Amino acid sequence: MARELLSQVVQDPSRGFTRRPAPTVRHPDLVLALDAHADDHIRARLYGPAAPPSATEHALRLNVKPAAVTAAAAHLRALWKRELVDFQPVDERGIPVGGRPHFPYATCPDLTAEPRQELRGILDELARQGSHLLYGELLGDGGRGTRRFGAILTDALSREEPLRIRVDSDLFLPWPMLALPEDTTNGPGGPGGEPFRRFLGYRHQIEQTGGHHPRFPVPAGDEHDAPPPPLSPVVSLNHDKGIDPQGVTRAAEVASALATVRVERALRDELLRALRSGGLDEQLMYFWCHGHFRPVADDGAPLFVLRLSDGKDIDVPAVLAERGPADPVLARRPLVFLNAGYAGLPATAEPARLGGALIEAGAGGVLGPQIEMPQLFAAEYAHAYVTRYLGGRETAGEIVHGLARHFADAWSNPLGFAYALQCGMDNRLERAAV
Repeated sequence: MARELLSQVVQDPSRGFTRRPAPTVRHPDLVLALDAHADDHIRARLYGPAAPPSATEHALRLNVKPAAVTAAAAHLRALWKRELVDFQPVDERGIPVGGRPHFPYATCPDLTAEPRQELRGILDELARQGSHLLYGELLGDGGRGTRRFGAILTDALSREEPLRIRVDSDLFLPWPMLALPEDTTNGPGGPGGEPFRRFLGYRHQIEQTGGHHPRFPVPAGDEHDAPPPPLSPVVSLNHDKGIDPQGVTRAAEVASALATVRVERALRDELLRALRSGGLDEQLMYFWCHGHFRPVADDGAPLFVLRLSDGKDIDVPAVLAERGPADPVLARRPLVFLNAGYAGLPATAEPARLGGALIEAGAGGVLGPQIEMPQLFAAEYAHAYVTRYLGGRETAGEIVHGLARHFADAWSNPLGFAYALQCGMDNRLERAAV
């Protein structure tokens, strides 16, 4: 008589290959892969439905040093801080203009009342430098193959319809802040037209991997099915209660918008203890706190660290130390929104390293600013973002792209382009069917 024998699977060599992505995940329209080879050159590849048909792969060697490109990116971030956020209107004698704030573009998110020609001059400079980083630094070696590769890339980037673009590279450049050449089109983004349309963050959805790729969620029960979403969204508010004590920003409204908050943390140990417990069930982790760059002993790139109310550093080693040996500690692959302000960005800084550590710990994507973001705008952006993301209808990439256009079109403010998405373009807050 046949009987069923008890069995236990102690090893699963095919793990990862049998997992399926979320229903929202689709292949990007365009993938740009940039592989840095030591400090010698960069190997570039371009593929996807938006790339033109070719008998061979669109690929070439870029004779540019990765360190030079990284330095150019740091220069662009510093330029945005200096020319936009820190702009001070003065007269021909260098005296501050009366009747205007000292830093008008940092103290008022809505820039429609600012002098149009003044703002236009700033935007033109930011677009010009963003275009130079892409075409002068990254693709500027002058070879015929590079010119052809650049033409193919430009043809795709200059399309009117928004593309879903993935930049797969450990060179984390501020891609939404990059721009097309001024003469790319005679339309609204061309000479004398609207400069916002030159910025890649206005035109397309963009995610960057930073060299990290999220894992698929670990199924519970059935081998091929991810765990069902919770009955109500699970989110966390991780913040420094000392920020904006006078309530000048919309930070309190952001906290209210997180109506489904089940967890509120203000201390480093609370966060690390939650990571250590394993299997955090959160779908969105929002951070409203301070960040700074801490020097390291070997003179390498300084570490970006976060600080909550207790002022203790939350850094890459602290996050990775809590990661499990097998299953990720962030079981729901949450979107992590690091709305952390910081003072100063060293030229050698790598702002994406903490995001990469969170992705290794299981995060599905990390969203954060690439420059020192004014608190007023940061809170406005956060309020708009979390209310849309908690709706569960739009993906992270759709919201980032939509907000970049919204703040540019409605408020003439380009700061939405300074928020970059590290993975997670297709992340969406899943809700249980009722």
